[in-house]
Amino acid sequence: MQGTPGRTPMPNTRLLVLFGSQTGTAQDVSERLSREARRRELGCRVQALDSYPVVNLINEPLVIFVCATTGQGEPPDNMKNFWRFIFRRNLPSTSLCQMDFAVLGLGDSSYAKFNFVAKKLHRRLLQLGGSALLPVCLGDDQHDLGPDATIDPWLLDLWEKVLGPHPLPLDLGLTPPSVRWPSKFTLKFLQEVPSACSEELSVAGTEPQGPPSELQPFLAPMVTNQRVTGPSHFQDVRLIEFDLTGSGLSFVAGDVVLIQPENTASHVQQFCQALGLDPDQHFTLQPREPGVPCPARLPQPCSVQRLVSQYLDIASVPRRSFFELLACLSCHELEREKLLEFSSAQGQEELCEYCTRPRRTVLEVLCDFPHTAGAIPPDYLLDLIPLIRPRAFSIASSLLAHPSRLQILVAVVRYQTRLKEPRRGLCSNWLASLDPGQGPVRVPLWVRSGGLTFPKTPDTPVIMVGPGTGVAPFRAAIQERVAQGETENVLFFGCRQRGQDFYWEAEWKELQTRGCLTLVTAFSREQEQKVYVQHRLRELGPLVWGLLDLRGAHFYLAGNAKYMPADVSDALTSIFQEEGGLSGPAAAAYLARLQRTLRFQTETWA
Repeated sequence: MQGTPGRTPMPNTRLLVLFGSQTGTAQDVSERLSREARRRELGCRVQALDSYPVVNLINEPLVIFVCATTGQGEPPDNMKNFWRFIFRRNLPSTSLCQMDFAVLGLGDSSYAKFNFVAKKLHRRLLQLGGSALLPVCLGDDQHDLGPDATIDPWLLDLWEKVLGPHPLPLDLGLTPPSVRWPSKFTLKFLQEVPSACSEELSVAGTEPQGPPSELQPFLAPMVTNQRVTGPSHFQDVRLIEFDLTGSGLSFVAGDVVLIQPENTASHVQQFCQALGLDPDQHFTLQPREPGVPCPARLPQPCSVQRLVSQYLDIASVPRRSFFELLACLSCHELEREKLLEFSSAQGQEELCEYCTRPRRTVLEVLCDFPHTAGAIPPDYLLDLIPLIRPRAFSIASSLLAHPSRLQILVAVVRYQTRLKEPRRGLCSNWLASLDPGQGPVRVPLWVRSGGLTFPKTPDTPVIMVGPGTGVAPFRAAIQERVAQGETENVLFFGCRQRGQDFYWEAEWKELQTRGCLTLVTAFSREQEQKVYVQHRLRELGPLVWGLLDLRGAHFYLAGNAKYMPADVSDALTSIFQEEGGLSGPAAAAYLARLQRTLRFQTETWA
């Protein structure tokens, strides 16, 4: 259902763009909206949803919401507070009657809850009296041209609605995309090198306030970094342990640790050479406009070396906006022509073939356009290249079993595309490269609550399904529960081969011997017919049904988000029908009730 705008947009409309972004795509689209608004002489503010005072929405005449959907229909971390507020039941149905809005969603149609957050938000804003300028935009990662295939035509309709009967005066016209806008910041290079410790002091400031966080991570000593897959296994998986002594960090089963990775030294050197930067030079950063904050973690003053190694995500795959700005900055005719083509609506198939499909990185693109790269003004570095984002890992240990220690299970991401160099995940490869046996290694990290919460009531059984590295949070849960005397723990674990990727085999067997664990395994490649965890669930249907229906057990699922959650849900509904005698609709309702009461919880990742 689409609302009808009852108010006429004015040419001096105040446009607010609010985003919820997990990987940076929604933020990138929001910045694009801001640039297009400025080209149309419209004032525009861009903010993350959780940094915006949500009570002020009642005074906003025009808001564009740009929202990603994560996992199994979850909102991104930086809009969760907004999400809780906007769905309060006591909000009046006329709360947003002064607001025209539009919702742009970003999702992946291979998941069951495709663009769930955007769709649900659109409906809620209508319920609160807002007027929808357009139907919700459903950007899809699965489209050959990515989300832009949907976003481009939607934006054309949006600007037509926003400007309405007030198009730009003829003497103003639409500012061409090739016009270079001022950078957000200015980099002022220092003539003298600051003292060796000044950078560290400017980051640390005073003593840390409260527990470690993104702004003040704990530099945790790495204790061990051990490969736990067999030497002939296709994937390198690491069990990594950190020492938390003196950190003030605490966590429970289900929590996650966030780690801030760095670029490799060779990539930093290559980048500085391509742009003609002196890595040892220091600078200070100043925003051009009032109210624009500097990146919170960036020290002042800062060295170029530190900026490139710890802040600029030169190993990421650049988005279309990168090519748009690079074209504006290019003074080389042939390179500029190609960059303009890549950034145009007509050039998206070619851009996809050049960059997105082979996963070409920012650094590799800059090396392909050497004349342009060598002439990039340093002021534009933070406009051009996104900041490195922290990576989240399920905590795989309990403080009750390993005091002052934190363990994670890391699958090292390496794969081949048509490019000569293998593609490498930034954080997993950085972690794998660290060797505490060669000298002290410290990793910046902090902890936050995860998506899984385990029962506090005693004697509540838990059923856990964790194939591959999805077993990590369940190891923490089993250690914690066993330490508290809880022995009704059922684990369904799946991997390829017993001898190659059966994580913690000895630990599980010892717990089985003690009567603290029921372990069910599925080794998919050890027989002609592949066997997965969902097959084992069906085989043990009576056990699963008895624990859920008679004992009030909680059911947990962790692992890859693509097919496994749907397969496990199908297995459960079959069990409810076969063992519980429920009809198809009743079995689906039973599963929905488990989810609603948090007796069925999932933590999945792409």
